[in-house]
Amino acid sequence: MSLTIKPEISNPARRQLAVTQLRAAGVKLPTWSELADPDLIPSNIGSGKKLIAPDAPDALNLWRVHWYNDASRVGRVTVPGHIVLPEALTGVRAPIVVLLGCRFPMIGAHKVLAAYACLVPRLVTGQFDPAHDRAIWPSTGNYCRGGVAISRILGCRGVAVLPAGMSTERFEWLARWVRDPSDVIRTPGTESNVKEIYDKCAELACDPDNVILNQFSEFANYLIHYHCTGAAFERVFSHLRSANTGYRLKAFVSATGSAGTIAAGDRLKAKHGAIICATEAIECPTMLNNGYGEHNIQGIGDKHIPLIHNVMNTDFVAGVTDLACDSLNVLFQGNAGRGYLTGRRKIDPAMVASFDDIGISGLANIVAAIKLAKHYDLGADDVIMTVATDSAQLYASERQSFIRRRYPDGFDEVNAGEVFSRHLEGVVDDHVLELTHTERKRIFNLGYYTWVEQQGVSIDDFDRRKGQKFWQGLVDELPAWDSMITEFNAETGV
Repeated sequence: MSLTIKPEISNPARRQLAVTQLRAAGVKLPTWSELADPDLIPSNIGSGKKLIAPDAPDALNLWRVHWYNDASRVGRVTVPGHIVLPEALTGVRAPIVVLLGCRFPMIGAHKVLAAYACLVPRLVTGQFDPAHDRAIWPSTGNYCRGGVAISRILGCRGVAVLPAGMSTERFEWLARWVRDPSDVIRTPGTESNVKEIYDKCAELACDPDNVILNQFSEFANYLIHYHCTGAAFERVFSHLRSANTGYRLKAFVSATGSAGTIAAGDRLKAKHGAIICATEAIECPTMLNNGYGEHNIQGIGDKHIPLIHNVMNTDFVAGVTDLACDSLNVLFQGNAGRGYLTGRRKIDPAMVASFDDIGISGLANIVAAIKLAKHYDLGADDVIMTVATDSAQLYASERQSFIRRRYPDGFDEVNAGEVFSRHLEGVVDDHVLELTHTERKRIFNLGYYTWVEQQGVSIDDFDRRKGQKFWQGLVDELPAWDSMITEFNAETGV
């Protein structure tokens, strides 16, 4: 397989077919810089999309694929939606800031940004014909939903490949959006069964009409988060520091998942000196302990190292148990838990209600951030930034399943106190690993088995990812990608 896509036309004839298709569909493509800074979006587009529902399969919703949507996802804000968690909740003095991915259109998760970024380079270089090709979106849930949404807007066929054991809500959404039920392919297992997804994609790739858009190996996923998500975190930090001049951006915490979002940490490290901490499940301690296993923190990585993870620039790994995430999901989303938090713990009801916007992987990131704060003894000026990919709305079925298994007689205020004491107040810095150069190399080397032995990446391509020059080279290509999108739009005339 080719390691990266270069910003140059590779097939003019196929590119012209894509131009014709998008002209007919009335689609104009946002540049990556317009999504990083929506102030650059033309005013006529901004006024037009006010009439479009945020979950409609409409081309104007491509211009909402950014961090600056308001809570209604109709209007725009100057500072991306975020929550600053208080010490009364986290038990640490360091402010933990959570950006809200649920404000993205169509899927209510920021993975739609990655899906857009992974398809657009193929369109503008002539490697994807939306009138003929099928876009195959391997994922554990949110990315494939984003891919199906982007595909539908572009008028092409999008196929979701995901484990059969993912949340009911994911499959209900897909059933409403796909062209045909056969466009949802269920692979064996749950969150930890990524290889089974790859195996199915290898089978699908035998058909030349299928184009595999693997978020774990598409470097556009890395680049869009470096550029757009990193800029969003910077905007929020600048806003917070304007009121707290002593603030310093101490750390960025993100589950690796596909290792797209954690790319924002590379930008925050380069510009602010932030520590980068990767979150993973203790039940599947891949980075921590070369491990394997199964877990239910839906949306984070498992049993392999993504090709687009800049491992040699990552500073910490923090392990979080799925018991903590499932328990906190129940604590924040039920009457008993909320009553305990607002009554016994005197936490602002508005703060408690804001956890409607935080899904299971966001809870994992919060716990990891608390661990890092305790490990470093961080103070009140040491800001930790992290992300909630999606909202609690996607996990109602998981909550009910967990309550049936663990609390068959119901979840009451006593249970709420136990969960708070164990999974928030009682968090310690266990399963936290500071990465030396040797540890980074160990984790980097784990990727060999997936990408060289199984997926056919050349050893030379695999190894050159060790140096930061490779990653900076990707960033240096950003203006070229914006130019290619602009030129493509000029040809469609939309």
